[in-house]
Order: sequence, then C-alpha cells, then structure tokens
Amino acid sequence: MKSTMLVVLSALLGSVFASGAESAVRSVVLVHGSFADGSGWKPVADILKHDGYEVRVVQEPLTGFEADVAATRLVLDRAGPCVLVGHSWGGMITTEAGSHENVRSLVYVNAFQPEVGETAGGLQARTPPLSNNVVSVGGGFVQEKPESFPADFAADVPKALAEFMAISQAPIAADSFSAKTTIAAWSQKPSYAVVSQGDRMINPELERFMAARAKSQTIELRGSHAIFLSHPKEIAALIEKAAKAAK
Repeated sequence: MKSTMLVVLSALLGSVFASGAESAVRSVVLVHGSFADGSGWKPVADILKHDGYEVRVVQEPLTGFEADVAATRLVLDRAGPCVLVGHSWGGMITTEAGSHENVRSLVYVNAFQPEVGETAGGLQARTPPLSNNVVSVGGGFVQEKPESFPADFAADVPKALAEFMAISQAPIAADSFSAKTTIAAWSQKPSYAVVSQGDRMINPELERFMAARAKSQTIELRGSHAIFLSHPKEIAALIEKAAKAAK
C-alpha cells in the first residue's frame, strides 16, 4: 500500500515539476534600435547567459519597418517561449512582432510603445526629443551627426566607445518613421519599460506617457539613450523579472 502511494505521489510531483519546467521562460530575444546594431547588447547578453538564459540578438536591416519586423519574426520562430526586448526604434518592431506565439512578455528600453496606427515620427512630434541632430546621408537614409552622437546618444558611456559608436552607427531608412503599426502587442501581453531620465533621443516624458498608457511595469534610471551599455545589470534584472513572471 505504502509502495503504491509513493509511486502515485512521485508521479504527481514529477508532473508538477515537468509542467513548471515547460512553462518557464528561459529565452530572450533582443532587438536593437536605429543608429546602432546588435553588438551593443553584449553587456546585457553576457549577464543573461551567465544566469542561464538562451539569448538571441536580432540584426534587423533598418531598411524599412516591414523588413525589420520580418527579420525579428525569423528569430522568434526558433526562440521558443521568450521575452522580447526592444530598444528605441526596436520598440516599434517589438510592438508589431510581439504578437508572435512564442513571445510571452515584452520589455521596452527607452523605446517607442506605439498604439495601433501610430508612427515613430508622429510620437516624436507629439513630444519632441531634446536633441535634433539627425541628418540625411543619401539614398533615403538618415543618421545621427557623428560629432553630436556621443552627447546625444551615449553621454554616460566611456568616451572612446561613444566615439566608435558614432562612426560605426547604422543609418535607418527615413520612411521607417512614417510606418504605421497594425498591432499593439503590449495590449495583449505583459509589458515592462525602462525610462532614462537623461535620454536626449526620445523625450523621457514621451517614454513615461507610452509606458503608462500600456500599463507597463516601469523603472527609471539616470542615464542616456544607451542605457543598455551604462546600466546593463539593471536592464538584465528587469528582463529576468519579465521572464520569471511569464506564463
């Protein structure tokens, strides 16, 4: 009798643990913003990997909204249950691609959180950023002026790194900023947000407005637009919080 009860109890516990293991989110997909590339996520990715998470970084082409969303969905297809994280322009991509069945929660890092039908350009016009140093580089692409990049984009990043980021930045198709979202994934799934108090690329007041509208769990940090480089521990901690709370 005792032996039979032990077998049944063991089976029940095994089922519970197996269910918990299946529901645990151990995968993170990171989406970079404009004037940057995926390598900027390295400090955050290193922490997440150390803590046992599988990390994928999307290298979107920045050639247009649809192309960037498509690049992200390709990564999501093989990510399994995951947290989708977007920085800056990456928030537009996260909002659209976040409806993917593998996405369990969303994290916005100094990012756009548009409602359906909104554009990045329209949101910027609503609450203008503190800097206005984006210029054409030809071919329908724009970038941040290299000489103003360190102060505008990465003021709290070591000078040498900020200067390298300025000359290695990835231009973005200008018409990306007029592309309208068709989905607001944050209205369907739990979301989290980071507001950088010293952000000069997206106005912190706009970030607060969007996060409040989305009912995102929000933290504020003293830092620049490149908060993922200056405060990787805090960013990784919020991502892990999103992963642990996801179902």
